[in-house]
Amino acid sequence: MPEPIPGTPAKFNEGYSSLEHDDEFTLHDLKVEVVLDGRRPVCRHIEGEYFTVEGENLVFAKGQKISMYALAAVLPLLPAKQRETDPSDWMSTDAEVACPDPHCGGRFRITRIGKRRFSHAETTGLPEARSTPYWERDG
Repeated sequence: MPEPIPGTPAKFNEGYSSLEHDDEFTLHDLKVEVVLDGRRPVCRHIEGEYFTVEGENLVFAKGQKISMYALAAVLPLLPAKQRETDPSDWMSTDAEVACPDPHCGGRFRITRIGKRRFSHAETTGLPEARSTPYWERDG
């Protein structure tokens, strides 16, 4: 049996055979869309512009732009929104994030639009547990 991998969840330290059979997880793809609350935006918020989150990637349609200051407010929430949460958790029920400027009428509406499966071995930085990265597998 291989040595435990420091910093790895216990289920992965039961041996590499468990990695091969129980290392998958699911993340939601997200759509992050600009909506307005009726007040004039301070930052560049164009209602209907959006980007998607696919795994770790932010995907912008050609010509779509988002203020980096407003984006900074929403970025920390995206990994949590990608994961399954309890139906009563605010991450499950609250979909809009306000622009950080208190005078701005811009918001981001975060919607789960699909699911994507990943494996621990394709996404980990741990050299002992690493396989082909998912982006090389998907082409």
